[in-house]
Amino acid sequence: MDDHLLLRGAKLDAKRTEAVLNHFFETNLRLEERGLRGTPVCIWGTHGIGKTSLVADLAKRKGWHFAYCAPGQFEEMGDLHGLPVRMEADGERRAHTAFLPPEWVPQMPGPGILLLDDLNRADERILRGLMQLLQNHALFSWALPHQWQIVATANPEGGDYSVTPMDDAMLTRMMHVTMVFDAKAWAAWALSAGVDPRGIDFVLTYPELVAEGQATPRSLCQLFDTLRDIPDLAAELELVHVLARACLDDVSAATFIAFVRENLNDLIAPEEILDAAPFETIDQRLTGLARSATGTTQVARLATIATRLVLHMATQGYRPSKKHQDNVVRFLLHDALPNELRFSVHHDLANAANPKVRSIAQHKKLAAIVLQGM
Repeated sequence: MDDHLLLRGAKLDAKRTEAVLNHFFETNLRLEERGLRGTPVCIWGTHGIGKTSLVADLAKRKGWHFAYCAPGQFEEMGDLHGLPVRMEADGERRAHTAFLPPEWVPQMPGPGILLLDDLNRADERILRGLMQLLQNHALFSWALPHQWQIVATANPEGGDYSVTPMDDAMLTRMMHVTMVFDAKAWAAWALSAGVDPRGIDFVLTYPELVAEGQATPRSLCQLFDTLRDIPDLAAELELVHVLARACLDDVSAATFIAFVRENLNDLIAPEEILDAAPFETIDQRLTGLARSATGTTQVARLATIATRLVLHMATQGYRPSKKHQDNVVRFLLHDALPNELRFSVHHDLANAANPKVRSIAQHKKLAAIVLQGM
């Protein structure tokens, strides 16, 4: 991430961002029980990193309502606060003007999340108008229903982003975190979302493309969606090149084409490792990979294979067997794996939620080699 970009709050990957959001939500709900208002959260981050989808997916998993609003699309203040209507006299109250809530304002009782997407893309008038909503969960004549959370997303100030700076009066009405890219966290999400496994392999092999801002998870997922129905990418390389150029910058597209040509066939899928019978077929492929690649290329390929294996075993529907456990141990004991990678995988297995997966880390010979290599 560029140092000149102005971001706020702790830098967290997607998994940790979600955990912090859940903590904020629980705190806000407890405050509401005491008659107090909760504090909105603003998630900062570069474009295409998945801020919006993280919030929408979180609401879905929690079974909460979700409402979307893009303040940058508001052209008039009426789009924000609604249109005025005349309210006739009622009892002691004289006739007066009230504002009807716009369509984007949720009406159903919570819990729910109102997302103010790309908040600082709105112009200054709209931002000033939103200050009351952020502070009071209400605007003029209407209020958000109970148990609704406000979450905003924002792009950083600086660089090439066309954003409206927010002053301290606006910023202090929200809590702030910055969402950053982490390849392993993204791969875990992508696996659950059904992203093409070849695309997951590519991102795990070249995480620096996203980390350094040359490609975004959004543009990569667009590419992987277009490739899903092409069974053999190498056989359709000209079409794959056109599709890659349609979604990515030149450097990222060229890297992906090189990956299809040189790396894709060397990568071993998790199911192949787990179900191998006999395991010697995997031994031979790992040995061949070690001979055909050296240095950082070899380590990158092995790390991709190992990460995919761990993520596959961490999925909710995974059911381990004795053969799986034996094959994983044999994979981790293979001479091709560097000690640092072996230690990292051993650590992930030892902290897995599934006790049968955790038991693999307790294998005596494996544990001894890991301890020896520390």
